[in-house]
Amino acid sequence: MVATELASQNLSSLLGKEAEDLLTYQAKVPKDALHLPGKDFIERIFINSDRNPRVLRSLQQLYSTGRLANTGYLSILPVDQGIEHSAAASFAPNPLYFDPENIIRLALESGCNAIATTLGVLGMMSRKYAHRLPFIVKLNHNELLTYPNPSDQIMFASVQQAWDLGAVAVGATIYFGSPESSRQIQEVSKAFAQAHELGMATILWCYLRNNAFKQDQDYHLAADLTGQANHLGVTIEADIIKQKLPECNGGYQAVAKATGEKYGRTDSRVYSDLSSDHPIDLTRYQVLNCYAGRSGLINSGGSSGDSDFVDVVRTAVINKRAGGCGLISGRKTFQRPMSEGIKLFHAIQDIYLDDEVTIA
Repeated sequence: MVATELASQNLSSLLGKEAEDLLTYQAKVPKDALHLPGKDFIERIFINSDRNPRVLRSLQQLYSTGRLANTGYLSILPVDQGIEHSAAASFAPNPLYFDPENIIRLALESGCNAIATTLGVLGMMSRKYAHRLPFIVKLNHNELLTYPNPSDQIMFASVQQAWDLGAVAVGATIYFGSPESSRQIQEVSKAFAQAHELGMATILWCYLRNNAFKQDQDYHLAADLTGQANHLGVTIEADIIKQKLPECNGGYQAVAKATGEKYGRTDSRVYSDLSSDHPIDLTRYQVLNCYAGRSGLINSGGSSGDSDFVDVVRTAVINKRAGGCGLISGRKTFQRPMSEGIKLFHAIQDIYLDDEVTIA
C-alpha cells in the first residue's frame, strides 16, 4: 500500500529525481517581495483592510483550526463534486460519502482547517458540527444533468443561508474566459460583499474555461492566464484564492497564434523576469497576482490516480516554496477508504509543518 510506504520514506525519496531541484531551487521573484504565511497573518495582512471585525474573527478561526492551526497555512477538504462531477462519478468509488456526515468526519478526523461543500451537506449536519469545524458553503456549481451539458456556474445557495447554518466563509467559482464570466463576476462580487457584511470570509475558485485555451497544450493551466484570473479574483475581494497548479506558460501568445486574432494584454517580462519553466516560478507568479500574497493562494490537489500520495506531496512542496498558503484536496482523499484519506491529508499537512521545506 502506498499509504504504508509513505510512513517509511523520506521526502527526498518520495520526490525522486525532482527532489533536489524542488527543495533547493531559488525563485526568480525574491521571497522578500511577497507577504508570506505566518502565525500573525491575519493581524499583519487584514488589520488594515476594510474587513470588519467579524470577518477577521472568521478568518482567524479558519487559520486557527486543525493540525495547521496558527501556522498561516490551510488544509481544506472540498466536496462539491456531487454536483460538479455527479454523485455517481464522485461517490461510487467509495459509497460511504453519499452520507454527508462522513464527508464532515473525514475533514474533522484529518485535522483539516475547514470543510468546503454544498448547502445541502452542511445544512443537514450543521447543528452537530458547525461549532466543531469551520464550514465553507460553496454557493454556485456547474451541474451536468441538463442536456446538452452546460459549462456555467449558477447559484445554488444564498449568502444568508450560509450565515444561518453557521458558516465562517462562502466559496464560489468563476469560469474566467467563458462567455458567462461577466455575469458570474457580477454575481459573485455581490455575494462576497454581502458575506463580508455578515462577517464571513470569501474564497474564490479562479478557474479558466474556454476551448480556445486548448491548443498544443492545455493553457487552462498556464501561469500567465491563471495569474490574471487570480488578479481578477482579489479585485472582487476574495480573501483566499483557489487555483490549479500551473503546468505551462505563454497562454496569451498561444491563443493569439491559434486564432489569428489579438488576445488580451501581457508583457515580455512576465516570461523572462517574473517566471520561468520551473513549477515554483510558475506558481510564484500566481502568488504575485494575489496581491503579492496578501490573499492566500491555495492550489488544488487534482483528480485521483495511482500516484496520489506522491502527487500531493509534490504539489504541497511547490505551493509552500512558491509562497502559497496551502492545499485543497478532494477526490484524492474521499475516493479511497477513510483511513487512507486521513493519511493523505496528514502527508500534505506534514509538508507545511516541516521547517526544512523553506520558501524559495
